Amino acid sequence: MKIVFFVHPAFMPSQSMPRFAHMLEKCMCERGHIIEIWSPTARAVKLKVPQGIKKWLGYVDQYILFPNEVRKRIHECALDTLFVFTDHAQGPWVPLIADRPHVIHCHDFLAQQSALGNIPENPTSWSGRQYQAFIRRGYSKGKNFISVSSRTRDQLHALLSSIPACSEVVYNALNQSFPPLDISQSRRQLGSQTGLSLEAGYLLHVGGNQWYKNRVGVIDVYDAWRDHSAVSLPLLMIGASPDAKLMERFQQSPHKANIHLLTDLDNEAVKRAYSGASVFLFPSLAEGFGWPIAEAMASGCPVITTDEAPMTEVAGKAGFLMHRRPVAKAEIRTWAEKATQLVNTVISLSPEARRDVIKVGKENVERFDLACYAETIEAIYQSVLAGHDERKNETILVRA
Repeated sequence: MKIVFFVHPAFMPSQSMPRFAHMLEKCMCERGHIIEIWSPTARAVKLKVPQGIKKWLGYVDQYILFPNEVRKRIHECALDTLFVFTDHAQGPWVPLIADRPHVIHCHDFLAQQSALGNIPENPTSWSGRQYQAFIRRGYSKGKNFISVSSRTRDQLHALLSSIPACSEVVYNALNQSFPPLDISQSRRQLGSQTGLSLEAGYLLHVGGNQWYKNRVGVIDVYDAWRDHSAVSLPLLMIGASPDAKLMERFQQSPHKANIHLLTDLDNEAVKRAYSGASVFLFPSLAEGFGWPIAEAMASGCPVITTDEAPMTEVAGKAGFLMHRRPVAKAEIRTWAEKATQLVNTVISLSPEARRDVIKVGKENVERFDLACYAETIEAIYQSVLAGHDERKNETILVRA
């Protein structure tokens, strides 16, 4: 196949989407397909203007200059070229090739749901609502979709006026290896790198500052656990530099001396962190998929996560499940204290019971094998291409 992947521009701050696009590109290249990458070039956004205007110039590059370029390049592509949008947020580009064979990958519709007022934790401005409507009008012209979870597909169908011709669920794959490492050695090496004493173990969270990652809720749970526990393990929070909201909650914690906000750790350090952790806390409010759940389980770490999809889809029967953090502030303390019961359960597992939990977790993440993922995606791409050719031939026969 000749495949054109639409990829977000390099000047956008996202990390997960470029990683996903690169995984697709690598998988399809290894399977012998001819790949092109189409992405907006930084032109307007490079102008020397105040930072607040940069975002709008980025939109000029993405939605005015780039579409003109795409219209010209489409005519140079063979009719059997498959166009793949690596993220449904690229929706405004979909109408450009809506009559050509195409696939749209869908990750999460959290921004779309927020713009519709369905997520109270994430209110959206007027301009944000207009922007999300612009994206939705675009991907609504699409016919073939691949969602990373059943939850994402359900939300997609609710946002469309009709069920699309092709709407598949393919769980993400682990695009790098997370082998279980020796727990004691991992703790010593990570402790040496961070200057922390980690030999006795620690609680771990990995995630960014997005509202749905619920990093504040991680501290809520940790505080409640420390208030009632004789064990004094530290909490490591690995991810982006803390935003103002997280830093405020950190400063309020009576246990902040044992909470460590770690940034700029390399991949090997993150892998050691997973392998050495006593328990991985992932109380997300929502996700498209939830990669860290699979990464932690693959690394041999027990996982506590939220009892809602898609976290439950990824964790399967291998995770310890807690309720979603409530919106009402008066209920948060009770929620956190209930979650501490799960923390105590995992921390107090006997060596034999912990080995059983880890074994089930490793078996669970076998579902996210990269080779199987690539084979499934390839089959869907080929089916979409073949189906488009069949519909085209049927149209010709009808007209004749």
